[in-house]
Amino acid sequence: MKPNTHPVYVPVTVVCACGQKHTTRSAATEDFHVDVCSACHPFFTGKQKLLDVAGRVEKFRTKYKGVAEKAAADKAAKEAKEAKA
Repeated sequence: MKPNTHPVYVPVTVVCACGQKHTTRSAATEDFHVDVCSACHPFFTGKQKLLDVAGRVEKFRTKYKGVAEKAAADKAAKEAKEAKA
């Protein structure tokens, strides 16, 4: 392996907008300032809201509303017919 090809990793402090700080190693020599971290990001805190764009979920539900009920009714009718025969 060639010498002096890898960067030097130095300890840096990462500071979030929420105030949380932690130390990591980086090739950058200055401290980082970030907007969100794992302590305040909605995905990690469980506060993320799923948006229903253009009513896609409702559109799907109305499109396939009677499919499950119809399948169950057909199955029951078939079983009744077989039991009768």
